[in-house]
Amino acid sequence: MRRPVLLVIAHGSRDPRHAATVHALVRRVRALRPDVRVETGFLDFNIPSVQGVLESLAAKGVRDVVALPLLLTRAFHAKADIPAVLADAPPQLRIRQADVLGPSPLLLSALERRLYEAGLTPADKSSTGVVLASAGSTDPEAIAVIAEIAREWRHTGWCAVRPAFASAAFPAGFPRTEDAVRGLRELGCSRVAVAPYVLAPGFLPDRIARGAAEADVLADVLGAAPEVARVVLERYDAARVPLPAAVGA
Repeated sequence: MRRPVLLVIAHGSRDPRHAATVHALVRRVRALRPDVRVETGFLDFNIPSVQGVLESLAAKGVRDVVALPLLLTRAFHAKADIPAVLADAPPQLRIRQADVLGPSPLLLSALERRLYEAGLTPADKSSTGVVLASAGSTDPEAIAVIAEIAREWRHTGWCAVRPAFASAAFPAGFPRTEDAVRGLRELGCSRVAVAPYVLAPGFLPDRIARGAAEADVLADVLGAAPEVARVVLERYDAARVPLPAAVGA
């Protein structure tokens, strides 16, 4: 049986680093699973658009598609934007929307990979406080997930883990990155690291970086980390069977 096409749906950005990072991640996914056709579509700013990719696939005779939101939490884009775009897809396509990437133990492994690449070692964990810096959301479900990830990560041996948001609207109890850095200093952590819980560079990741000015270590974005590629394929495999039957099939 022919495998469904995997359509990775990214947000898009005016920052060219965003699309470059998305494409690097997709190349890693393709390398892991050469038997799966993987396409990329953007919701905004970049091309090809999601709608354009879907129309092209339908014109080429493709019937089964797994649409995977390249998102870390289930917030507005996953709940509203992407379903709306998929609802306008050519009617001959059978489409399943996969789950977002997070939360996942593999993403925690990717966060630690980035911290170690930035200079930390496993021996530093007990004396290092970590700021889990996300882009931010007003969605209660997404906020709760970020808080739970920070609690879970703390139990793996770090001195402390504090969530922080980069967006302008800060939920109650969630500080800005710079405030979380200062809070960990006051807590007595001898070293403070900032781990961006974001997939690609852009405006909000740059704000996280500015907020990390007083930290000892700033990790890179998750990007094309191998763990992220593995999560993409886990979500694809979970969504692809069974696919819903087309109307009139």
